[in-house]
Amino acid sequence: MFDFLRWLFEARIEIGDGDYLILREVLGNIFGLASAVGGMRRKMWAWPVGIAGNLLLLTVFLGSLFGAATPATLLGQAGRQIMFIAAAVYGWRRWRNTDTGSNAAVIPRWASNRVRAILVVAMVIGSAALTPLFRVLGSYEPVWADAWTFVGSLLATFGMAKGWVEFWLIWVAVDVVGVPLLFSAGYYASAVMYLIYGIFTLAGFFVWWRAQNRSARKATAEPERIPA
Repeated sequence: MFDFLRWLFEARIEIGDGDYLILREVLGNIFGLASAVGGMRRKMWAWPVGIAGNLLLLTVFLGSLFGAATPATLLGQAGRQIMFIAAAVYGWRRWRNTDTGSNAAVIPRWASNRVRAILVVAMVIGSAALTPLFRVLGSYEPVWADAWTFVGSLLATFGMAKGWVEFWLIWVAVDVVGVPLLFSAGYYASAVMYLIYGIFTLAGFFVWWRAQNRSARKATAEPERIPA
């Protein structure tokens, strides 16, 4: 087991001219993409699969603490993996305790205008508040982008647990900032996966939107029950 762990933490995928991909980063993102597919389909297994990917990526973004192959320390990216795990446990329990009357674990719904405003304010203020903290702790520049992806990821994961359709749009905002940050920091596998996520999250938004519309039409078509 020890030999396997040593291999896992040191393994690289050479891509030429001295560049390489970290195997743990590739595997973690594959798990993450699989979790996103499960989330779009509203399947319960999306949460444990995502947790497995988060654990792998946590070891990647903590930098040289978990292997010399890692190019840079991104505390926001590392911290959000811990946040993902905590939020996934919450979402997993919430979906498991929800009776939808169908094969899907949750019925999508729109957040209220008040909740939308809170999400926007939390995104901006949270990023601004965490930027100086991440800078002091030694996170990679531009630190505000690292803080933005951290806060956005927290809000998006919470929104998925609540079943809000808008959580997909928060992921888009995270991807727009996260892709150039990861490329500049040398995390090429994660950057490419973020590009794929960007396309995928837009598709997920429309899938959940249609599911919400179907649910609303079904609720409207059902006759009102008269108590006996």
